[in-house]
Amino acid sequence: MAAPLSDGERRKQISVRGIAGLGDVAEVRKSFNRHLHFTLVKDRNVATPRDYYFALAHTVRDHLVGRWIRTQQHYYERDPKLGLDLEELEEIEEDAGLGNGGLGRLAACFLDSMATLGLAAYGYGIRYEFGIFNQKIVDGWQVEEADDWLRYGNPWEKARPEYMLPVHFYGRVQHTPDGVQWVDTQVVLAMPYDTPVPGYKNNTVNTMRLWSAKAPNDFNLQEFNVGDYIEAVLDRNLAENISRVLYPNDNFFEGKELRLKQEYFVVAATLQDIIRRFKSSKFGCRDPVRTCFETFPDKVAIQLNDTHPALSIPELMRILVDVEKVDWDRAWEITKRTCAYTNHTVLPEALERWPVSMFEKLLPRHLEIIYALNQMHLDRVAALYPGDIDRLRRMSVIEEGDCKRINMAHLCVIGSHAVNGVARIHSDIVRHSVFKDFYELEPEKFQNKTNGITPRRWLLLCNPGLADVIAEKIGEGFITDLSQLKKLLDFINNETFIRDVAKVKQENKLKFAAYLEEQYKVKINPSSMFDVQVKRIHEYKRQLLNCLHAITLYNRIRSDPSKSFVPRTIMIGGKAAPGYHMAKMIIKLITSVGEVINNDPYVGDKLKVIFLENYRVSLAEKVIPAADLSQQISTAGTEASGTGNMKFMVNGALTIGTMDGANVEMAEEAGEENLFIFGMRVEDVEALDRQGYDARHYYERLPELRQAVDQISSGFFSPRDPGCFRDMVNMLMYHDRFKVFADYEAYIKCQGQVDRLFMDPREWTKKVIRNIACSGKFSSDRTITEYAREIWGVEPSATKIPPPNLPRD
Repeated sequence: MAAPLSDGERRKQISVRGIAGLGDVAEVRKSFNRHLHFTLVKDRNVATPRDYYFALAHTVRDHLVGRWIRTQQHYYERDPKLGLDLEELEEIEEDAGLGNGGLGRLAACFLDSMATLGLAAYGYGIRYEFGIFNQKIVDGWQVEEADDWLRYGNPWEKARPEYMLPVHFYGRVQHTPDGVQWVDTQVVLAMPYDTPVPGYKNNTVNTMRLWSAKAPNDFNLQEFNVGDYIEAVLDRNLAENISRVLYPNDNFFEGKELRLKQEYFVVAATLQDIIRRFKSSKFGCRDPVRTCFETFPDKVAIQLNDTHPALSIPELMRILVDVEKVDWDRAWEITKRTCAYTNHTVLPEALERWPVSMFEKLLPRHLEIIYALNQMHLDRVAALYPGDIDRLRRMSVIEEGDCKRINMAHLCVIGSHAVNGVARIHSDIVRHSVFKDFYELEPEKFQNKTNGITPRRWLLLCNPGLADVIAEKIGEGFITDLSQLKKLLDFINNETFIRDVAKVKQENKLKFAAYLEEQYKVKINPSSMFDVQVKRIHEYKRQLLNCLHAITLYNRIRSDPSKSFVPRTIMIGGKAAPGYHMAKMIIKLITSVGEVINNDPYVGDKLKVIFLENYRVSLAEKVIPAADLSQQISTAGTEASGTGNMKFMVNGALTIGTMDGANVEMAEEAGEENLFIFGMRVEDVEALDRQGYDARHYYERLPELRQAVDQISSGFFSPRDPGCFRDMVNMLMYHDRFKVFADYEAYIKCQGQVDRLFMDPREWTKKVIRNIACSGKFSSDRTITEYAREIWGVEPSATKIPPPNLPRD
């Protein structure tokens, strides 16, 4: 009997099958050797692994290019074994950390699904020179390092200087008899870089277009005499700083001018690009150049991924009215029918509220347009609700006060034909709380679109062992139709399948344990429960609750070391925004607690607390398949959806969580009894707010909580700096918005249920199988199909575009 394939061999087979499907193996080998030859410099004959990586990446890119061109033609003219360790080469590839977490990663899943569903879609963003910082842990504290991800180049992108576009800032507005002009502006150029986005086995290759800022060649030179030429050239950096670095805040608004410049930069370049393509594409139009915009919303849909691209609304109005000379009311109808807005957060500190004074200076014409749109909107509200001044104040796009501000979420709602939240519970909060007045005005505008993840990356690629075991039982149809996982319900009591699923999990755990030992010199017990919470560090995500549980377990072990305990390895990972003091303190507490627990001889193998440094997509792909328990423990009503929760579910981890975000729908799909659900519901949180949350009440009533809090406060976990965590304890006791202590008792009790089930591996694995079988709803293919049909007005296509070597029909 043949020995089972390792994950590396499985992935190599998938990779080789994929490459072979793009052309014959001899061709691939020839192409690879040619790229390798040109990768090596004249004075170097020995290839490094990075040379092999670039040669292989360029080979794959070559094969994609034909399909990429064919896909664009299709849309816009009509409505082998290489003897290399592929896994080693994969490790060389840099993460493109061009987002902060859930939001950017969601967009990446959506691009994969849009290509797989045959939708003619572009993803637009900024090509940051430096992405999300690399996190180092030094002495238990987070230290940030610049993410120089382009240091060795990026083989997947193609610069398109022929599509470079001007973006204007500052200047002044002139009202003339011929219309409005925005003059005396400073110009920055937007250079597009295109990355192919291949669909799954359908020959479709869509485009992700990222913009990079470049100074025009005459930048500042006209303002300098010849002696300041060097200074003027150096000043080009000021323009190019726009795409230099990603702002690393997650769920927090920082009103910096450079950030507003970034937001307008991507919007202005993208809208010009969309309009150029609309004008040049035929779409059945007989005019040599299309100038009529009546059909624009029938051909173009712009989805605003949170409020960061909200300037699309006034910018599209500016182009239509000032440049294309479309009548104002007509332009407003076109804009609303084109744009749709997805809300991603209900936290007040995350909502974008830009100072009017900043707009006055940077985008004076857009400010005029926003004022005019707001006036139209308020006139309509006043006519429907005469005399209701407070309603006008609540619904205005302009917030009055010492510093007048523009509420970007309100701008998005009035300028879009559809507004959606990203999980059912979140969309209910959007309707009945955040945008209550707007919902009363236009209820038909509000929808729900529960988030999803791509099964290609988050199952097939990162967990080939599990994907194989599933395919053996139900075939490969689930890869593009995740609802087919329901067929696994027939195998919940199948002993062979139970054994196979458990075996894959154990292999993944062994592999991850080896990785931790190699990378971080941390030795863990692979038969312990892998208890994982990985996500951005934020008070609302309540990593502190997880920490209190770890301390409670430690105290129980210390009080009776001879008692049998279910061994656990608690892993917590995630980045804190550099300016978020409390999040950084939370990391320091986790590392300090780990330092004490992991070095206590009484504890031994029973409990370990590990902080996973520099959590990122490539690390997620390793830890998620190895997890037994997924922690999704935000205060009910604070996490819009979450997507990590879905990744863990499809990869065979059980969830301990609150009824928040998509956890609610996960519990609905799998049955609440198949998740570990605990704690306050949204109604309980609201009731507690009304009566007043008193943390001391729980502290005094629960001895184990009191012991843990006193240890943190007294310096038990920070003997060299006993006062280190006093501010944190003060926050927990007197101004904790997220009510950690209120859920402590229910959480600890629920973790006891987790322990009991883990001691029965067969029953645990049966629950795992049920969870996997019920995770089909959480495919981004389902999400995107709903966006396409219910917001964009297009139908996904199962048509396979002919490959480049065959004639087009």
